[in-house]
Amino acid sequence: MRHADWGVRSPRWAGIRSAEVDVRGTGVHYLTAGVGGSGPTHLLVHPMAGSASMWLDLIGPLSALGPVVVPDLPGTLFGHTGLPHPRAARAEPSARFLNAFAARLGLEDVVVHGWSMGGLVALLFADAAPDRVGRLVLACPALPGPLPADEVLFWRALGRPLLAVAPPVARAVLRLTGRRLLDLKLSRYAWPAGTFARLSPDMTALLADELRAAQPRRLGAAVTAFASVLSALFVDRRPVHQRIARVDAPTLLLWGDQDALIPRATLDDLTTRRPDWERQVFPAAGHLLPLETPHGYVEAVARWLTPPGSPR
Repeated sequence: MRHADWGVRSPRWAGIRSAEVDVRGTGVHYLTAGVGGSGPTHLLVHPMAGSASMWLDLIGPLSALGPVVVPDLPGTLFGHTGLPHPRAARAEPSARFLNAFAARLGLEDVVVHGWSMGGLVALLFADAAPDRVGRLVLACPALPGPLPADEVLFWRALGRPLLAVAPPVARAVLRLTGRRLLDLKLSRYAWPAGTFARLSPDMTALLADELRAAQPRRLGAAVTAFASVLSALFVDRRPVHQRIARVDAPTLLLWGDQDALIPRATLDDLTTRRPDWERQVFPAAGHLLPLETPHGYVEAVARWLTPPGSPR
């Protein structure tokens, strides 16, 4: 979806605008708010295969800290950015896309926020473009954590063959069944309890509408994105560990203690590898942390950005 002002969809999103820019021949849709405001620019990276609109409930509160820019990554299921080549939805090309997008908009010294699989992309971007990334916020990031010895052996022996065979098969199946799978997911959208009950009614309604409007042909790019994350987390972990070790940007880790996807062991491993990274755990929050507690998220970032003794 696109709106000149998202306030037409919900008053809580007033002032958030859709825009488009050409980046190396590809039309890129992005959301923006707080343009011209004081403070650093915040560049938000959504979970891969999602879209910029997944951040909507956070954008307004976060714009109090500075301008906010949120692009749709290439090949997203719900977004509007094109897919310049078949591998563009993978993590590494997505990081290169962010660099090109930031250069096109003239963004430097930004605070980059990466959520879930977007955390992996944000980390790769921060490592590749240190001149553009001033600080890094990783919310429930999909990054490698400790693995039992038997899982290490499994992925070492079978990971590469599985990731070579499974994605093409999945894409072929989705070409035939994609619309039925999306309709099935929509028919089971129930929000009265559980994780999604902590989201705003406006956000849950938007997610349902975007699922109805989703194009099944885009599911193939989602498979490509997911396979690249599996490779980074389980099969070829060393390059990501090397990026974690050498990234220079001050980093804040945010995690909900009810996160069913990213275990506490991953958070502990990250802070062992990088004891200089600050972290905050949100009680009773889950993997949808930026949407479950947007004001708590912004308060944590504001404290982190403000040096001790400085006026707020």
